Amino acid sequence: MDLRGLVAEIDEELRALGNPDRAVHEKAYLRSDLEHYGASVPAIRNVAKGVRRRHPDLAHDDLLELVEALWAAPVHERRMAAVELLAQYRDALVPADMGLLERLLRASRTWALVDRLSTSVVGTLVEREPAAAEVLDRWAADEDFWIRRAAMLALLVPLRKGEGDFDRFSRYADSMLGDEEFFIRKAIGWILRDTGKRRPDLVFEWLLPRASRASSVTVREALKPLSPEQQEAIKAAR
Repeated sequence: MDLRGLVAEIDEELRALGNPDRAVHEKAYLRSDLEHYGASVPAIRNVAKGVRRRHPDLAHDDLLELVEALWAAPVHERRMAAVELLAQYRDALVPADMGLLERLLRASRTWALVDRLSTSVVGTLVEREPAAAEVLDRWAADEDFWIRRAAMLALLVPLRKGEGDFDRFSRYADSMLGDEEFFIRKAIGWILRDTGKRRPDLVFEWLLPRASRASSVTVREALKPLSPEQQEAIKAAR
């Protein structure tokens, strides 16, 4: 594979899809230190899909090299494209790649990169290779709140489907329930909300004895799929 040529091709596509006004707005909104081309998320995703169509059999090592090359430049869209490529080729990833994924998460510093990496890349790998979930236990106790957030969000997709490891999420959320970081409080509420769409009783039973410890952000999200009676019971417990 002509790695340098492919990186240049992707970069050219991303630049062409950019919008200067959007770039300024997005950089300010995300409080980003990166350069921004101003390409939208759907447009970036389509670029990654195009790479997958043209290179359906991209080898594992070539994929990682491509991701590293895109990420090396401090450009938001290039890093988003790297994440989308990992999502497109997620079935090629192996537990040994958790080290790379952790490094990318630590360098992300924004939900715009962390959340997609966590749910669609790390989460898929953990679901397919349960042994990789042991890494999440370490992440859940990390000093970096983005890594703690990633540990929980990696569990989101199967929980949203009515499946998944709620016990593991419960352990993580319990340990972080008093966390003052907004992005942690929001993540707990988000996962409870999405879990509650299919299993409201499970969420109600979990949250009720913890209602007085949970933040208003967490509770506000978690209550959304619950019945009026369940909502009132939790509010009363606060």
